[in-house]
Amino acid sequence: MSATVPDSFDVIVIGAGPGGYVCAIRAAQLGMKVACVEKRATLGGTCLNVGCIPSKALLHSTEHYDEAKHKFATHGVVVGEVSFDLPQMMKHKADVVGANVKGVEFLFKKNKITWLKGAGSIPAPGKVAVDGKEYAAKHIVIATGSESIPLPGVEVDEKKIVTSTGALELETVPGHLVVIGGGVIGLELGSVWKRLGAEVTVVEFLDRLAPGLDAEVGKQFDRVLQKQGMKLKLKTKVTAAKVTDKGVDLTLEPAAGGAAETLSADIVLLAIGRRPYLEGLGLDKVGVKLTPRGRVEVGPHFETNVPGIYAIGDAIDGAMLAHKAEDEGSALAEMLAGQKPHINYDAIPSVIYTWPEVAAVGKTEEELKAKGVAYKVGKFPFTANARARAMAETDGFVKVIADAKTDQVLGAHIIGPDAGTLIAELAMAIEFGASSEDVARTCHAHPTLSEAVKEAALAVEGRALHI
Repeated sequence: MSATVPDSFDVIVIGAGPGGYVCAIRAAQLGMKVACVEKRATLGGTCLNVGCIPSKALLHSTEHYDEAKHKFATHGVVVGEVSFDLPQMMKHKADVVGANVKGVEFLFKKNKITWLKGAGSIPAPGKVAVDGKEYAAKHIVIATGSESIPLPGVEVDEKKIVTSTGALELETVPGHLVVIGGGVIGLELGSVWKRLGAEVTVVEFLDRLAPGLDAEVGKQFDRVLQKQGMKLKLKTKVTAAKVTDKGVDLTLEPAAGGAAETLSADIVLLAIGRRPYLEGLGLDKVGVKLTPRGRVEVGPHFETNVPGIYAIGDAIDGAMLAHKAEDEGSALAEMLAGQKPHINYDAIPSVIYTWPEVAAVGKTEEELKAKGVAYKVGKFPFTANARARAMAETDGFVKVIADAKTDQVLGAHIIGPDAGTLIAELAMAIEFGASSEDVARTCHAHPTLSEAVKEAALAVEGRALHI
């Protein structure tokens, strides 16, 4: 370590993923002396290096290929025989990752944040150790992110049985890819390899994919993926995996019990979820409490039970989303500076970047029913949206849920083209306590996909104009 690195800081953040690096940047902006601990060779954490960013690069590249192969002819664009160059796709992905992680390093230098390179631990309150050297800090922030959850009987080797990390680095398209887990990661990466010609089978223990979705959206999502050729084995569990010369033989059993069957795959992607990565921090020694689910227990200001130690992002309860971690990192930095920010967790959107995309914010119908909340629903299909017709992308709909008495928007759910972008308007509506009428009376440009949002808001009161 350079002799010029200080021994003491106002804030030391452990982990340079989206939550950690944003927390460090915001704290530095507010005049604090900040260091960030990161053991990877690059900043950005799982998201920028082996998660959100590289997966979106491959999703976008394969969407282009799929469009050229199956959709261009509809628009009168003739391209002849279409093929793909997998090494070039991987190079583009690597270039995108490189640009993003270098961007974070630039921001660290711009904001005079010290990067403490190595694995961090907390030997005592107010102390952080990195590769044998201790540093003092008034505030310590745990932002160590998450890792793939293992499955007994299925041993990952990142060659034939892979996590998302290995699935982003395959050198050839598998003949048959079996995805264990019907969540966001498995469905996105399954879509990548399906477009490039792999047979894809998704094995899910529950009776539906992406179980957190609004049930109506979830049903349509299942249908769309099956129409694209993805095979689903729901209510099924994987109990064993045997690596062979040809690939992997999986043992499957019905979730409710019954006779076992064997399913053979070239590659198996294990994607049953993620868990906090807290290994090596020494939290037990310093006395930081964990929740029964193994996450760091925090109060309303992200404080742990040990004064001066805080936690954010995937390390604590809540959705494991990069943007949720970013908001928490920024809010915590502001709290440490004496400000009083807040986060409305009902206004944090989630997106599945398949095509069509699926996006949601706020409450589902099922959640509102369980709480006994009276509500109204407005829906509008993309089949009736002029821009979607022009794009020949008419699968899906927009759904707006509002309080039956006050008309306040309580939730919104979209399956369709650019759903991840469209959901932002409805997240803002929830953040500012808007009514469905507020959204409906806001002028939306024509012809745009966003008009489907306006029409769904109009439909809450039964007055949609174009259906």
